Amino acid sequence: MTPSDAGRAAVDIRGLWTEFETPLRKAVVHRNLELRVRTGELVSLVGGSGTGKTVLLRQILGLEHPVRGSIEVMGEPVSTMGGRDAASRVGMLFQQGALFSAFTVLENIAFPLRELQTLPPALVRDAAMVKLQMVGLAPQDADKMPADLSGGMVKRAALARALVMDPPLLLLDEPTAGLDPDSSDAFVDLLRALHQELALTVIMVTHDLDTLFELSTRIAVLADQRVVVSGAPREVIAFEHPFVREFFLGERGRRAMALLDEPRPLT
Repeated sequence: MTPSDAGRAAVDIRGLWTEFETPLRKAVVHRNLELRVRTGELVSLVGGSGTGKTVLLRQILGLEHPVRGSIEVMGEPVSTMGGRDAASRVGMLFQQGALFSAFTVLENIAFPLRELQTLPPALVRDAAMVKLQMVGLAPQDADKMPADLSGGMVKRAALARALVMDPPLLLLDEPTAGLDPDSSDAFVDLLRALHQELALTVIMVTHDLDTLFELSTRIAVLADQRVVVSGAPREVIAFEHPFVREFFLGERGRRAMALLDEPRPLT
């Protein structure tokens, strides 16, 4: 990230309305939602069930479309992103990894590059191997099938695939869900290192308070069909709102908040 990038909007969401039709009524999920994510930030989205956190990620990715409002990614309307172009601008780590079960690990990582059909197979393989090792997998893991991987390895392979085209923006949906404590801690350390080393902008949905406080430069709380507060962790915790009190100030929240007073490891 260059000095001129600092403060520039990587994602700019304005006046967003999201509605879903049900047999009985029209459900409004987002109403005039506003969110601006600056280049280089790691912003965490939190909110109760049904507040549209994952829906918002899918809209940023261009997989779903709001009823009205605008979303810009790296200064361009998300509606202009084609399938191939999207992968070079936005990487997505889905909650369960979403690896193709019939492909090897390396084939999964290389898939976006192969879809381009513009690079020689040897170069595609080399690029995929670089990303495989970047996320902490070993070369001998390349030919394994997803069914042979641990939960942590699935997450790492999926992360390598999300990064194989070097997108400046990375979206994470519950990145540590389903991992044991040791695997979760290791994956958080990996995400922190990649965020810094690759100068990534990251938007993350998570319910895990330890992950939230370990990684977030800013937290945005979705409630009442909008972003009710957005700021540094301590600013958000001090905001008077029922969801904020319930989510952050219970026993688990107080325990996780102790992380804010601990020195961060140098990477």
